[in-house]
Amino acid sequence: MSAAVEWLEPEWPVPRHVRVVSTLRTGGASEGAYASLNLAAHVGDDAGSVRENRRRLCEAAGLPSEPLWLDQVHGCTVVEADGRVDVPRADSAVATSPGRVCAVMTADCLPVVLADRAGTRVATAHAGWRGLVGGVVEATVAALGGDPADIVAWLGPAIGQRAFEVGPEVRQAFIDRLPDAGVSFQRNDRGRFQADLCALARIVLARMGVGSVFGGGWCTATDAARFFSYRRDGVTGRMATLAWLA
Repeated sequence: MSAAVEWLEPEWPVPRHVRVVSTLRTGGASEGAYASLNLAAHVGDDAGSVRENRRRLCEAAGLPSEPLWLDQVHGCTVVEADGRVDVPRADSAVATSPGRVCAVMTADCLPVVLADRAGTRVATAHAGWRGLVGGVVEATVAALGGDPADIVAWLGPAIGQRAFEVGPEVRQAFIDRLPDAGVSFQRNDRGRFQADLCALARIVLARMGVGSVFGGGWCTATDAARFFSYRRDGVTGRMATLAWLA
């Protein structure tokens, strides 16, 4: 008997009809480096296995429609998910109509979910370090609209600080945009830095006026049983974080 499709769900103060699932790597049909619930069609996995994995996810999570899969490029373009049937080149999506599923795929980058407290709109963003320093979170907050103080954020699984080594140029890029970002980097004994993606996202959100931030704390790189990790494995699958209004 095959394993069940599994996911994480936020514990956050939004209405119950705001639905979010962030998948784990178990319960799929993919094999080898992609075992087993790889949801990405662009990483070299068998196309039939990816279709089956997406079908299993849709069935298990009771998704109301096929997710709007994005062609992610570590940028800051945000698209409206309502009515889209293509695969847009973007790293964030916003939905205001019930039944439209926003989705981002990750394997170390940080998935960020945003919703308003009334449960009238929801968004997902793909925020690796390039996206964070490039403004993808700010663009998503702006696209969501309304008062940022009414927005609640949830941070999904991403590479943890102890596993995420970057060069001084990455630290400097953040400090140039966010002067208080330096506290999110710890110098290591190689003269490089350990970067905290979740802490950086919290700084960005706070500067935008989003004060209610939940989640974080999972490390994709150090938990191979539950998560794909590009930094750890190189060739690997992708998880998905999906959000919709039921």
